[in-house]
Amino acid sequence: MIALVRGTVAVRRGDHVVVETAGVGLRLAVSAETLRRVPAVGRTITLHSHLIVRDDALALYGFASEEERDLFLALIGVQSVGPKVALAVLGGGTPRELVAALASGDVARLQAVPGIGKRTAERIIVELREKVAGATGGEEIVITRSDDPRRLARDGLVELGFSIVEADELLRDAPDDTPQALIAGALRAARR
Repeated sequence: MIALVRGTVAVRRGDHVVVETAGVGLRLAVSAETLRRVPAVGRTITLHSHLIVRDDALALYGFASEEERDLFLALIGVQSVGPKVALAVLGGGTPRELVAALASGDVARLQAVPGIGKRTAERIIVELREKVAGATGGEEIVITRSDDPRRLARDGLVELGFSIVEADELLRDAPDDTPQALIAGALRAARR
């Protein structure tokens, strides 16, 4: 695995950079956020990277920080989100801003990204909201899983086709304390 690339910027384009290292030019696809931090041609750069191997191609992706790379890996783990869409999401701001958008359930911010509709935006938030925590200041992004019954119940309702807002509304006054009981109560409330 190629985890880090250090060398001289040989080419700087809107969606990629070429870094020359040991006489070899490596093309790395980058987000707009990373591109803002890439120096001029001829200057030295270090990028964190991730290599995706497919039958027909080797694709190398570059990131200004480990946090951005971790978010990229989390994003491509979401159904319907490929590397290009993940880079587009990352291009909308810093990793800290993206984590804040996920934490607040900001569907509109994700829908503003080309290639992401409402359902995909909601899916990203549901799958990553509780997995991504801690991207403040210089802290590392930590991937976690919540055991909160209300959050698990909300995730279950979203998987059943309810929007995040609808799921939160159905669970608002539910007194139960297990995800299964919360979902059953919410489904009864939805039928009324």
